[in-house]
Amino acid sequence: MIRLKQERPVSHTAPSPQPRPISVGLNAAIIGIRALTPVTLEVDLSGSRLASPHSEQPDFTTDTQPSLGGLPFGPFDPARHRTLEAGLRGWVEQQTGLRLGYVEQLYTFGDRGRRMEAGASNSHEVSIGYLALTHLRQGTKGGSAQQDGTFAGRWCSWYRYFPWEDWREDRPSMLDAQMLPALRYWAEREADDGQRAMSAMQRLRLSFGLDGAVWDEERVLERYELLYEAGLVMEHFRDRGLLPAPQSAPLFGQPMHMDHRRILATAISRLRSKLKYRPVVFELMPDHFTLTELQSTVEAISGRHLHKQNFRRLVEQGQLVEPTGAASTTTGGRPAKLFRFRRSVLAERPAPGLRLGSTN
Repeated sequence: MIRLKQERPVSHTAPSPQPRPISVGLNAAIIGIRALTPVTLEVDLSGSRLASPHSEQPDFTTDTQPSLGGLPFGPFDPARHRTLEAGLRGWVEQQTGLRLGYVEQLYTFGDRGRRMEAGASNSHEVSIGYLALTHLRQGTKGGSAQQDGTFAGRWCSWYRYFPWEDWREDRPSMLDAQMLPALRYWAEREADDGQRAMSAMQRLRLSFGLDGAVWDEERVLERYELLYEAGLVMEHFRDRGLLPAPQSAPLFGQPMHMDHRRILATAISRLRSKLKYRPVVFELMPDHFTLTELQSTVEAISGRHLHKQNFRRLVEQGQLVEPTGAASTTTGGRPAKLFRFRRSVLAERPAPGLRLGSTN
């Protein structure tokens, strides 16, 4: 019997694209307090060797905005870094000269549009975000300064990127004058794709405290995400390789490199939430402080004004501080008692924090 050689069937299906390699990046939202303002460390990544040499993005620079700053950022190299956190600390010190103290991991950011690539052969970057807190000594300036020296970077108010989040003086006028009308216009026309539990309008009401809902200072990220979806921040257009039309709605807040403003929003949300169940505020304070300084720091972080007597009652009930026996004469009035963090509270109960009430 003669056996015929069987031919392999010819496939007319186009070959599937080769999977793109994935690189892991590390970002740090480093937070401090300067002049009663929460600040984050920003570095110039526009000409950095950390940026992908194959990346091609539209030119978003203008005469008034020459380049976008970003969070300290670098790739994770398992050959050099034993852990992710060790890699982060190394990159931050290399870029800024700053040695980090308190650090905690936030989230992994890997959306496809976070960086515009030139070709399919480029790697897709997944970034692991971290929150870091540091005490800035008196005299630390915004241009470039370490706790006790000079380094590459600048301390910028986080309200530069999220001006609608600062309610310490009053409800920001931009909300009712521009932002909310634009968001309502978008939400009323946004189709429900059935992929979310709530409609755009329901999410708008909950995130921005509308129609009887309460403004929750912790929802920083949700508010930014709505602005992003609605095309009211520059990153919405940049991630799509577009430029906003001249007649488009106003864009809010200072943009940042890649998705670093989303990472910063996540960090602010985490810190505002953690104030209420962990004594993280003392990572931002000097060893000795007055109760007024402590209250001003909590107000700066939470973005809200606190009643003086109510705040002191919270501190007293929480047993978070103890007097040092000394007083400060730099207040301009009567000497104010100095306090310090009572560290033994960490062993006394599981959630020692400042349980702030809701914003009206």
